[in-house]
Amino acid sequence: MSESSHLNIAVIGGGPGGYAAAFLAADLGMSVTLIDPEPNPGGVCLYRGCIPSKALLHVAKLIEESEQAKNWGIEFNKPNIDLARLRTFKENVVKKLTGGLGVLSKQRKVRYMQGRAAFENSTTLQVTLTDGSTEQLSFDRIVIATGSRPAIVPALKLETPRMMDSTGALNLDDIPSSLLVVGGGYIGLELGSVYAALGTRVIVVEMLPGLLPGADRDLVLPLHKRLEKMFEAIMLNTTVAAVKDEGNSIRATLKAQDGTTQEKVFDRVLVAVGRKPNSEIPGLEKTGVRVGPRGFIQVNKQLQTDDPNIYAIGDVVGEPMLAHKASHEGRTAVEAIAGQKVAFEPNAIPAVVFTDPEVAWAGLTETQAQSENREVKVAKFPWAASGRAITIDRPEGMTKILFDPQTERVLGVGIVGAGAGEMIAEGVLAIEMAAVAHDVALTIHPHPTLSETVMESAEVFFGTSTHIYRPKRG
Repeated sequence: MSESSHLNIAVIGGGPGGYAAAFLAADLGMSVTLIDPEPNPGGVCLYRGCIPSKALLHVAKLIEESEQAKNWGIEFNKPNIDLARLRTFKENVVKKLTGGLGVLSKQRKVRYMQGRAAFENSTTLQVTLTDGSTEQLSFDRIVIATGSRPAIVPALKLETPRMMDSTGALNLDDIPSSLLVVGGGYIGLELGSVYAALGTRVIVVEMLPGLLPGADRDLVLPLHKRLEKMFEAIMLNTTVAAVKDEGNSIRATLKAQDGTTQEKVFDRVLVAVGRKPNSEIPGLEKTGVRVGPRGFIQVNKQLQTDDPNIYAIGDVVGEPMLAHKASHEGRTAVEAIAGQKVAFEPNAIPAVVFTDPEVAWAGLTETQAQSENREVKVAKFPWAASGRAITIDRPEGMTKILFDPQTERVLGVGIVGAGAGEMIAEGVLAIEMAAVAHDVALTIHPHPTLSETVMESAEVFFGTSTHIYRPKRG
């Protein structure tokens, strides 16, 4: 038995990073204590983020498809939305998954403490349990996995339930007649899509010139076009200068880039302008942990902080703030604690926006390549040439691959279209395995599928795509 198996470790935070770390540590024979305020592991992702939002987005997609079915000669009656049953469905999804994690914790003999931790020193925690009692415990190593919370815009702070963050929006207290979404990032667009499908008139305001800042514009364009039909308006280069509580509504002053303003009245306002790391842990100043100017805890490639006894993972250590990144960081941190030679050095961390159509990308983006003056060759396959996309009446998608022009290695993959989030993992694998264009082009894909578009994108690189004709030059 290795020396690491005798270690006694604590994990602060039970989200996808924290419970992944705790479970692996237990699997490696360590004595593990997992501390979180919720009844079971799961964190923001399962309780107030990824999981409940995807449950609601599934319902939204069903409603949208029932409308689209008119194009196929099938008409449904207008859906009757039982909001209480919809909430119950969402909550049952959360309960099933978090309850399952609770069972896994017990099976692994992880000590789960429902409460909040404060540092006494680098190896000692004071845990305040939900019943008000406290326990002081010492550990060999401590992993911080406290996650993040919705960012607050001071100018948009009103003490009224009509002002919502992502957590409030997911509660689905009612279906407002109108909703202002402040922020055109993935959270705002996903939740805006849910409310629009349920019958709310949605206006999205984004201060930058495009939705999903950071994503390639050609990937965003098909989504933007579809959302223009779903939302009442998408207002780019616009900010919310002020909000006023009028009792039964919120009056918002919208300011365009040219300085002109207009006032609009909404039932509710959703502020979705990003997230802030939860690094303000009581007593952290008693340790050697260093926090950067943006609030992120500083770590090395083993996720170890400046205090050798303390590691940190997930949203609290930096972007991208994604559950799957946190999970892999958690496992890396535990492997480092166990004495293994590891480092968190992924070549690609996939990002997925679960709108309709979905937008997904991994590795180098075309926007990055341009900003870095990096030479790449881009091969694109339009879904209008995909048999599967045509059969499901979703030809607006696109798959593209970025290649190194000298080595032909896959550097990045971007997909927009139905199911893009499921397909992007193929791109991640290609990047991580250092696949070259021939590897992807010669990998036989099933027909007819959307995944074929990855293969055909590689064929486009060589100018030999079966379903696209490119006349020879000269």
